[in-house]
Amino acid sequence: MTIDNSPIHYSRLTIHDSQFTIFILNDLTMDIAYNLSEDKMKQSLSEMRRRLEKIYEGGGKKAIARQREKNKLTPRERIAYLTDKDSTFTELGAFAGYEMYAEYGGCPAGGTVAGIGYVSGRQCMIVANDQTVKAGAWFPITGKKNLRLQEIAMENHLPIIYLVDSAGVFLPMQDEIFPDKEHFGRIFRNNAKMSAMGITQIAAVMGACVAGGAYLPIMSDETLMVTGNGSIFLAGPYLVKAAVGEDIDAETLGGAATHTELSGIADYKFDTEQQCLDQVRRIMSLLGETARAGFDRIEPKSPAKDPSELYGLFPNDGKPYDMVDLIERMVDDSAFDQFKEDYGKTIVCGYARIDGWAVGIVANQRKIVKSRKGEMQMGGVIYNDSADKAARFILNCNQKKIPLVFLQDVTGFMVGSRSEHAGIIKDGAKLVNAVANSVVPKITIIIGNSFGAGNYAMCGKAYDPRFIYAWPSAKIAVMGGEQAAKTLLQIQTAGREVDAAEEKKLLDEIKNRYDTQTTPYYAAARLWVDAIIDPLATRQVISEGIKAANQNPVIPELKLGVFQV
Repeated sequence: MTIDNSPIHYSRLTIHDSQFTIFILNDLTMDIAYNLSEDKMKQSLSEMRRRLEKIYEGGGKKAIARQREKNKLTPRERIAYLTDKDSTFTELGAFAGYEMYAEYGGCPAGGTVAGIGYVSGRQCMIVANDQTVKAGAWFPITGKKNLRLQEIAMENHLPIIYLVDSAGVFLPMQDEIFPDKEHFGRIFRNNAKMSAMGITQIAAVMGACVAGGAYLPIMSDETLMVTGNGSIFLAGPYLVKAAVGEDIDAETLGGAATHTELSGIADYKFDTEQQCLDQVRRIMSLLGETARAGFDRIEPKSPAKDPSELYGLFPNDGKPYDMVDLIERMVDDSAFDQFKEDYGKTIVCGYARIDGWAVGIVANQRKIVKSRKGEMQMGGVIYNDSADKAARFILNCNQKKIPLVFLQDVTGFMVGSRSEHAGIIKDGAKLVNAVANSVVPKITIIIGNSFGAGNYAMCGKAYDPRFIYAWPSAKIAVMGGEQAAKTLLQIQTAGREVDAAEEKKLLDEIKNRYDTQTTPYYAAARLWVDAIIDPLATRQVISEGIKAANQNPVIPELKLGVFQV
């Protein structure tokens, strides 16, 4: 008798032996769970695409029509024209500002479209202002997003291309974007720092470039302008009139002809955006080769196990699952060599390749396991032994110059007297120390829970991953919604009697508010993650991330500081 080993179809068999009946019923239950999980993930992805389609409209059809009247492309059209045909473009921060600033009409994608793409064969960062969103004005989230994009370019020594079309700071919120360390002015500080690092910066001015923003193209290596639409000035015609009484039009004050023929600020002028972007491509084609970090890569192989099964293997109801099943559908040839497989089982560590790149994987195991001492350990929880194992593995990867991939589905560290007396805090501190001081590139994928200090230990945003992505199933919070709601309810009702109906109403209100704040959309809106991705894109974003990281040859010396023992 032959039995199909795929995750479905066992229910077709009809056998009257009792042992086989149990076997079939168990697999039928698994089939139902698999199908439910698959349907849930596909629904989540459909919802994600629906939200993205709305974001892609930018400031709306009327604003886009006004762009067309001026012979201007939208930011996504500019990027599509600029990047190499049939090449990969990884958009970052598409959900920035999502459902924020409702009182001002919103700020889709943070008013900036950006990501990592290829121009004349060179991998680079592309940052395009979206003039359809409040004339490209900078909201607080716009500044945060642009600083993150510059940070990625600096960490990975990526050339950066700015497609400039912005009215400057959004004045109603100037106090939240202008004066502080991580505000608008940091952009130009980063321009100077990147120049000193030898990172190529090219600015194509296709619209307004006003006030402090005027420094960005001038602090770039080369500045290109489009005649009639591009303008650069510290103060526009209205402010000039108010300040010094001078009547002057924008083109004469700071247009392409003025800056290429009179001030010498710009280097090139063009009649159309397409001509301007063609010149950017020519400039990029001339860049010389630079040193590489030297991360190991061989000929890529597809996973031997079907990656599409990720949809069904990841449960939608929080039930246990085997993380290794997911890893085998992400890595080349489904080959995964586990490190200390039988020790510290609630964290899985091991070596693999992703799209040919050698990687070290640190992942939370979500099935319930038993230690050699007979102790049952809950999946997703970090215990003393798993913390020690992961810290050691991270140091091994640093020793071998192997990039690290963290797969997060973590509910936190184990609590209770047994763990506290065994020193869970010091063991957790060792893991946090290793993650914080790791010098090889780190890429984090949040696939499920990312709760409490587990977020930190598994390389959350605060621990400088080169890139951090989330699946639509991700949840990011200090603790789970149910626990948080009960804790907050106790605080809220302390010292007074409440009946069961009022308690349920309060609990539901708190839980609904808390659950909203744990979604990947809430996180992506605030740039706690760089993007929400389809699970099937996991291999690609990791590969592109390591390729970017490989462009920075500087790997600092590993220094760990004091370990608690």
